[in-house]
Amino acid sequence: MRKIVNSTYVSLDGVIEKPQNWTSPFFQQEAADYARDLLFSCGALLMGRRTFDGFSQAWPAMAEAAGDFGVRMNTLPHYVVSDSLRKPGWGDTTVIRRAGAAAEITALKERDGQDILQYGFGPVSRTLVRHRLLDEVRLWIHPVIVGSADPGELLARAGFAASFELAGTEVFKTGVIIATYVPAAAPVSG
Repeated sequence: MRKIVNSTYVSLDGVIEKPQNWTSPFFQQEAADYARDLLFSCGALLMGRRTFDGFSQAWPAMAEAAGDFGVRMNTLPHYVVSDSLRKPGWGDTTVIRRAGAAAEITALKERDGQDILQYGFGPVSRTLVRHRLLDEVRLWIHPVIVGSADPGELLARAGFAASFELAGTEVFKTGVIIATYVPAAAPVSG
């Protein structure tokens, strides 16, 4: 069975939104190599509508400049959970409706192939956690305090709780720590 691996940038104060505003000083060769290895170890991308909208607009224009990473981002099968998206228009994209998302994602995991990569931590991630479908969370902890964020821009959300166990760490020269977690045996309700 394929795993779903989540990869999320987070600041020391828990901000996950608008990482382009606070991550660039820390994205050096080590991070690029790690990101490339992670992307190429996976055979599909899973995302929510907001991530899809951003990626589908940005990646086709960056394909040439980003080399094989850009080609991979644009040519992998994309799965987007959305009730409003009708014409995705970005490569091989399948739309998964929210009502049947857990069952469809379970079936997707059962297919042969490489793991499934998910960027960012939002409603789809929380659904995956609730249904015990998320196998691994890789938090890219950046040594920066953003200092301003709305509650919706933070990793934590009211009414959502989960418990994880540390599975490994990677530390870059820039101070970025990638902490890899797997779901704890006993889930936290919430």
